[in-house]
Amino acid sequence: MPGVSGAVAQEDQPDPQMATPKPRIKHPVAVFSGIDKITGRITSFDVYIDETVQFGALQVTPRVCLTSAEGEAERTDAFVQVDEITLDRKIQRIFSGWMFADSPGLNAVEHPVYDVWLKSCKTDSAVPAPAG
Repeated sequence: MPGVSGAVAQEDQPDPQMATPKPRIKHPVAVFSGIDKITGRITSFDVYIDETVQFGALQVTPRVCLTSAEGEAERTDAFVQVDEITLDRKIQRIFSGWMFADSPGLNAVEHPVYDVWLKSCKTDSAVPAPAG
């Protein structure tokens, strides 16, 4: 039965579409853009992982910034926490979750005065690295 053994051999072959994805690449710097809705000014800024940068009344802290491995579909994601400094100087968490560079409107921080979204991840920055 040559036809049967050929069918079995094909079933034993791994499906190329079911291949194990390559590990994501962690980067030490996340790149964000933010808009001040009062002035209309858009600013891009780099933030090192686990460091906090203030943008207006917001404090932006990326916890991880990942890109796809070489040869994989391009994808850039970051887990980010954003706090607001209120008028009475209290800090209030307004966002904690994943941001996706290819879908900035999906999980961007939308605030009455400021919006912040992820642009990319990178390995270095013109901004000096934090001490330590």
